[in-house]
Amino acid sequence: MFQTAIPVIQVSGSLAATEFYCKGLGFTVLSSWRPDESKDDPRYMTLARDAARLHVHSFQSGTAGAGAVYVFVDDVDALYAELSSSGIAVTGPPIDQTWGTREIVVRDADRNVVTFGQRLSGGRSLP
Repeated sequence: MFQTAIPVIQVSGSLAATEFYCKGLGFTVLSSWRPDESKDDPRYMTLARDAARLHVHSFQSGTAGAGAVYVFVDDVDALYAELSSSGIAVTGPPIDQTWGTREIVVRDADRNVVTFGQRLSGGRSLP
């Protein structure tokens, strides 16, 4: 039985990723691993905010900036206000989608996409 899926995002540098995901989006680092502790990169990090988990790494095993993550939240309007006031570039104000969610989108320094969505009552919705 499947239980949980955790997105893994490749970035070009862990310092910029920490700035964006932790200082900007409010995640905290649960764990971090580097093969050479004297260097910032490559690095693998497990991040958390509330019940959401992300894994972010700077190991050059693919293409940085090709990732996309969808995070369900309780109040997308409150998150929009939080992110906007902290200087995070949000692509625009929350939008009600035809599939039953209200969404905002941000991109990290590598152009990875993070979409935050809130389920709307009465409409069909993503799982």
